[in-house]
Amino acid sequence: MAERILVTSALPYANGAIHLGHVVEYVQTDIYVRFLRSCGQDVVYFCADDTHGTPIEINAAKQGIPPEQFVARFHDEHQRDLRDFDVRFNYFHSTNSPENRQYAELIYGRLKDAGDIDRRDIEQAYCEKDKRFLPDRFIRGTCPNCKSPEQYGDACEKCGKTYNPTDLIDARCALCGTPPVRRNSVHLFFKLSRHADFLQEVLKRPGFIHPGLATQLQGFFEKGLADWDISRDGPYFGFAIPGETDKFFYVWLDAPIGYIATTEKWAKESGLAKDALEYWDKGAPTRIVHFIGKDIVYFHALFWPAVLQVAGFHVPNEIKVHGHLTVNGEKMSKSRGTMVPARDYLEQLDPSYLRYFYAANLGAGVEDLDLNLKDFRLRVNGELVNNVGNLANRALSMLAGPLEKKLAPGRAEGAGRTLVEQALARVPEVREAFDKLEYRAAIKIITDIASTANAFLQTAAPWALVKKDAEAARADLSDAADVAYLLGALLAPVTPRVSERLFAQLNAPPLTFQALATAKYPLLDRSRPLGTPEPLLPRLEEDRVNAILKTPPESVVAESAAAGSGGKNKKTEKKPVEAKTTEAQPAVPTTQASPGAGAGTAGAEPVPAADIEYADFAKVVLKAGRIVAAEKVKGADKLLKLEVDLGEGTPRTIVSGIAEAYTAEAVAGRRVVVVANLKPRKLKGIESRGMLLTAGAGGKDLSLLDPGDVAPGSDVK
Repeated sequence: MAERILVTSALPYANGAIHLGHVVEYVQTDIYVRFLRSCGQDVVYFCADDTHGTPIEINAAKQGIPPEQFVARFHDEHQRDLRDFDVRFNYFHSTNSPENRQYAELIYGRLKDAGDIDRRDIEQAYCEKDKRFLPDRFIRGTCPNCKSPEQYGDACEKCGKTYNPTDLIDARCALCGTPPVRRNSVHLFFKLSRHADFLQEVLKRPGFIHPGLATQLQGFFEKGLADWDISRDGPYFGFAIPGETDKFFYVWLDAPIGYIATTEKWAKESGLAKDALEYWDKGAPTRIVHFIGKDIVYFHALFWPAVLQVAGFHVPNEIKVHGHLTVNGEKMSKSRGTMVPARDYLEQLDPSYLRYFYAANLGAGVEDLDLNLKDFRLRVNGELVNNVGNLANRALSMLAGPLEKKLAPGRAEGAGRTLVEQALARVPEVREAFDKLEYRAAIKIITDIASTANAFLQTAAPWALVKKDAEAARADLSDAADVAYLLGALLAPVTPRVSERLFAQLNAPPLTFQALATAKYPLLDRSRPLGTPEPLLPRLEEDRVNAILKTPPESVVAESAAAGSGGKNKKTEKKPVEAKTTEAQPAVPTTQASPGAGAGTAGAEPVPAADIEYADFAKVVLKAGRIVAAEKVKGADKLLKLEVDLGEGTPRTIVSGIAEAYTAEAVAGRRVVVVANLKPRKLKGIESRGMLLTAGAGGKDLSLLDPGDVAPGSDVK
């Protein structure tokens, strides 16, 4: 039987709205699933609301409604928001369902039969006023390790130390503030410690999890793999444990079982499978792929595989882990206005913009992603609107206007045919990048293809040729339309509604990765007339982008104030921790160019510059450029090797000493100002043909100058 692929995203907790941090994961997963479907793969995509636990029970009580009614509200809201972000599940279910109860009880029974459930008397914090045992998040106090106050009962947010709730100093109930007492209660434990050898083998499987995370997880084995408490005392919103009194399954037992329950519900309603076991049985020919955030790796990489193995279910094949989202360089925060609900974004902007930006910044690693609103606007305008959208609009508008929507037949030779065939030759690179979750690499190739096609049109100048030789202009524009058709196919997993618009304007059927495997020039049926062209997406305007923050943070206000001088506010340039480098260099207290590590007078006292004549300055040619590729220079902590598009057809190689301020990933796609007529020089054996302009003191405190939304090669004066 052919391999079937089952993909999941982590279950959103039914205790609040979907925000843009959640959207990172769902968009990342949706892109992968759409790509697999475009390749002709048999793939299903499932998710569900995570509905159980004390927080939901208590918040429902505060509103005076049953927990079932409380979670139902978020069930509808979550589906609406994700649907409007173009995320398409085969089924979105709930953990508070008959299917989930069925499989939770089945799996628990199998764990019990295998001798993997242990009963233990444990001491817990108990609030005599609220008459309840206090779970981890409902007890606050001082960290026993670093002595930081106002910490939760499971881990310190200041030092990262984990501990038992009973270890907290000056503990109190988070509900009423009463100091708790200690009481004993019988709890049920899954004997995770018995399965250390099996889990070590799983972690070594190729592709199971990122190697760096596999290494981090070794810490749990080194200190001794702890058995897992799978029960909670009532009152508790969840499933009662069969054969027990006032005991409920802990939410982290039945939450991942929600993946199986959702498969069961889909199978029943669609009729496309007999039941969930067609996918989840230990011997099923299925590849199971979980997408999760880095904060829940332990549960998915250790606890969950062990439970599935003992219960006779299919262990996941791959766990794809992403980092967190920051906004304008800061942790998401309600008080700062950066905890942006998905609906607040959707009320202002098309989801295609954010899907594109996320893809352009996502790789297979677990580094954090920063939604800097200025970078978001400039990158989307520069790449998606001005590059891809501009190509389609330039080609189709002329074809639909003076050339009456008629395409030219494919030609036997010439620059246009070469353009299309070279673009087709890069499809395997894009396919490999999507398959490996290196979305930013895929986007780079796609934008390179669009840039090359725009350069072709610029050289061919069909708008000038059409009056002298209409058929020659038609042929050039038809080949450019072929590339636009290809770009629609390559971007369809990322921006599906943009691709749908483009296919409609081309009057062509959707083009898939499966079809591209054997596609040849010409791609379009040249006998069919075009549809009606129109801009694929409007440009992002600053006020609309900033409006997604209901309470604009200081960084946005400062950015607006600095816009007139072309400066960058330091707060808007702050990167996530993972994006920073750690090397240091002496400050250069000047506005400077950055040709390489040897530039400037690092560490010396600034010397006033001598006056020069205008004629001297006029010799310097400044051009707007766009960085299309970047990588670290081996053996040089301060240097990046850049490929910069200056509108010359072939990007220039420039070696720049900006690696302390920017990672290679952070500068890909950025617009820059380049000294274009600088004599070439070699740095670390690499010939550098230009110099970037920057501002700041140097080292980490350095900002690339941005020429604005202008085409590569434009003069900067």
